[in-house]
Amino acid sequence: MAKKSMIARDVKRAKLVDKYAEKRAELKKRIAAGDMEAMFELNKLPKDSSAVRKRNRCQLDGRPRGYMREFGISRVKFRQLAGAGVIPGVKKSSW
Repeated sequence: MAKKSMIARDVKRAKLVDKYAEKRAELKKRIAAGDMEAMFELNKLPKDSSAVRKRNRCQLDGRPRGYMREFGISRVKFRQLAGAGVIPGVKKSSW
């Protein structure tokens, strides 16, 4: 289980990313066109509004590592749930 503060921080970052996504995209287009003023405006936006700073976390326990995008959970929880037969279409293989 991840620390509650880290999970809360990541939720805050996700909100900032959503809030500023449109503005960041518009500024990046202007920068690509050669507008230097847009670069200064982009630097004034909050750091956490960049999508790069958001971390993928397990939806069940907030674990940041071993994240499986297809299921939205960590490898540890995936193994537990798959072993219990909770995830449809997934079963433990043996050969």
